[in-house]
Amino acid sequence: QVQLVESGGGLVQPGGSLRLSCAASGSIFRFAVMGWYRQAPGKQRELVATISNGGTTHYADTVKGRFTISSDNAKNTVYLQMNSLKPEDTANYYCTSVGGSRVSWGQGTQVTVSS
Repeated sequence: QVQLVESGGGLVQPGGSLRLSCAASGSIFRFAVMGWYRQAPGKQRELVATISNGGTTHYADTVKGRFTISSDNAKNTVYLQMNSLKPEDTANYYCTSVGGSRVSWGQGTQVTVSS
């Protein structure tokens, strides 16, 4: 069973930065894709960014140029560096992995952008 544990969320002022981490149980190289989604209150869960095991990245238009997804295979961890944060980035951020036919989710970490 895949376990994904997110960390790094918190309260930050507009224009600030945060780095989220997603630690996986075991090697992340076995996953075809890992990524981050977010869900704000009253809204559907939406894609933020993904990274393939070959290093190909994809971003939602709303975060392009501000967020960067990366992975460290040695640490079995995927990161989401978030810069120039806006109030509309406020959401619960979830890590996900896709391997074979299995999709796994973490429990989420809350990001709040407010002055």
